[in-house]
Amino acid sequence: MNRRGILAAGMLLAAASCHWPAGRDAAPRGVVTVYSTTDTAIFRPVIADFRRLHPQVDLRYVELDAAPLFDRFLAEANGGSPVADLVFSSAMDLQVKLVNDGYAQPHYSAAAETLPPAARWRSEIFGLTFEPVVMVTNPDLLADKDTPRTRFDLVRSLRERPGFWRGKVGTYDITRSSVGYLLAAQDARQSGEFGALVESLGHADARTYANTAILLDDIASGRVALGYNVLGSYAQRRIERGARLRIVYPEDYTLAVVRAAFIPRRAPNPAGAHAFLEYLLSVRGQRILATRSNLAAASTAVAGPYGRLGVQGAAVGPLRPIPIGPGLLTYLDRQKRERFLTNWHTALDR
Repeated sequence: MNRRGILAAGMLLAAASCHWPAGRDAAPRGVVTVYSTTDTAIFRPVIADFRRLHPQVDLRYVELDAAPLFDRFLAEANGGSPVADLVFSSAMDLQVKLVNDGYAQPHYSAAAETLPPAARWRSEIFGLTFEPVVMVTNPDLLADKDTPRTRFDLVRSLRERPGFWRGKVGTYDITRSSVGYLLAAQDARQSGEFGALVESLGHADARTYANTAILLDDIASGRVALGYNVLGSYAQRRIERGARLRIVYPEDYTLAVVRAAFIPRRAPNPAGAHAFLEYLLSVRGQRILATRSNLAAASTAVAGPYGRLGVQGAAVGPLRPIPIGPGLLTYLDRQKRERFLTNWHTALDR
């Protein structure tokens, strides 16, 4: 092959390894607006590292709760004034709905292909993290020998020690927390103990929370002894900063969620959006997520204590990742959602 042929082949190979759609820019610039449910403090190392690589990009990070994010994005997109260049949320079901309804554009690259099949769908939505859903306890209130290890253990303890547990167990308020609703719906599909668990939580006057931070505050302060269905990454970050918390991976099964990202079809800065998503999918970006933000990486190319392989190697029960895909739309059906919420409220007597 002559020199020109070798050069052409090399260019084709490079294009094949990183070929997101038209709009790609070797030097992205301008404002890239990210709508995200992840705490700004947790995501700050990622923002700082991307800015080091691309100082000509002004990354605007807007932190929102999942439901307000969903509503704001829809209002802007349908009103003809799109703002977000990337949407990043732990409410996997709401993200899939937006993609399913045609609000996303594709992103193709070799880095995207390193994600497990359950963490990507239609080359339009990508799970960037891999986070176990755990129980979190206050070890000063709950000795290791008394700590429930399965959902059955938790139900039994709630019934056998009503005086201890009264007002001392917490979980998400699934009417206000989108990720809480997602996790409860998955529990209903996975566990025969779900009905008994919710009823037992009701008898124990369980406290309910709209977000993880306040729940963890109450566990660390001793107001709550155990939190159920908590995103483990938040608890791990608190522990590393000295909080008196203990993470328990349920031994019957451990759900795992991903924080899912997509680029809106009408993103104002598509070149910048694709560049940032590609960074998040890259080994460098995944390592920053894992080692600096304590968000276990989704890519199988990243190992270590916070990497996906590290999580799988921990002492957990059967790991059951929640796959990205149309199956998540089931409990977003209006009638099913209303019925599910009614049953939940009835069981909790709220």
